[in-house]
Amino acid sequence: MKILTFSCYYTPEIAASMYLTEDMLKGMAEAGHSIEMYVPVPCRGVSDEVRNEYKKKKTEILYDGKLTIHRFALYKEGRNSLMRAFRYGLLNLIFIIKGLSKKADVIFTQSTPPTQGMMSGFLKACKKIPFVYNLQDIFPDSLVNTGMTSEGSIIWKIGRAVENYTYRHADNIIVISEDFKKNIMAKGVPENKITVVPNWADTQGVHPIGRKDNKLIKKYGLDPSLFYITYCGNIGYTQNMELLLEAAKILKYEIPQLRFALIGDGAAMDEISKRIADEHIEDVIHIPFQPYDDIAHVFSLGDVGLIISKPNVGSNSVPSKTWSIMAAEKPLLASFDKESELCKIIEENDCGLVADAGDLDGFIEAVKKMYNDREKAILQGKNGKTFLMSEFDRDTCVKKYVETLEKVVK
Repeated sequence: MKILTFSCYYTPEIAASMYLTEDMLKGMAEAGHSIEMYVPVPCRGVSDEVRNEYKKKKTEILYDGKLTIHRFALYKEGRNSLMRAFRYGLLNLIFIIKGLSKKADVIFTQSTPPTQGMMSGFLKACKKIPFVYNLQDIFPDSLVNTGMTSEGSIIWKIGRAVENYTYRHADNIIVISEDFKKNIMAKGVPENKITVVPNWADTQGVHPIGRKDNKLIKKYGLDPSLFYITYCGNIGYTQNMELLLEAAKILKYEIPQLRFALIGDGAAMDEISKRIADEHIEDVIHIPFQPYDDIAHVFSLGDVGLIISKPNVGSNSVPSKTWSIMAAEKPLLASFDKESELCKIIEENDCGLVADAGDLDGFIEAVKKMYNDREKAILQGKNGKTFLMSEFDRDTCVKKYVETLEKVVK
């Protein structure tokens, strides 16, 4: 089977879920299938030196010739939302041009950006081959939930049109949770067209590292005796960093030994950095994206791993960083919608604490509990690792992706 796929990002770019794509492609290759992937020259979280190096690599061959990666030059991604949207549109146009000339048995596309689905539906119609869509984020619901637009707006109508076109043309939609399945079924997608495959953790790349052995402590001059709550990943507008900053301002007087470490970058980082400087919030520190080889150090740095979002954002998602936090044996602190699948997992398996999204007092109380009962927090971290290893096995999940692709081709 020949698989045609497109991605806006790929290794060595840094993203919390990059290992998922790598594992999928490796699993497809190990099953004996050949994959052709188109992706731009890397820009997210890489140096200009690395970027220039990849400009010379037009083609990469991996997994005994089963995976061929085609790179092409494109201007760097910035933080301006309009320019990022334009870049995504340009990418989709390039993908269409490249894809039309390639022979394949099936198209496999992920949902970042959401226009990937519409682009793949168009290619399906032109090439007369099936199309499998991996839904990692539900758009435009996520924009409405964060207040970036409202139901009935022009943006919402465009988003729903893109969504409907994608779901209608996809032969199978792989979703990451039962909540996602319910959401798209309510929009008219038949159940027999949906496959639920949860995201998994990179349990080989992410493992516990003791603080005295954590290279980030020395690299960034951190005091190893302090209590760290770490947020790792994209720092955008759906993450409720405003609540975190308010909590830090209050807790600095009650828990002087507490530090919040933000590891990553994103569209909101400039605003967050300005607030930290203007309001003298010294207890919040920023560490840039780290190379993927250091991911175990990243997720092992904190005493607690944080997942945070604005209200009504988390009802349909379980962030992939959840599994990385568990793999590092860290307890979870979730400022998230209480009815979400994530919060149910945390509470039912006693692997952390939950505060409802947007509840500042509840968040502060949860921080205090974790700080004051370190032994319980350590036990919760171990509970999370146990749950992860029993429920989210990489090989089982990747096999479901491969089987879904094989099924639509048959």
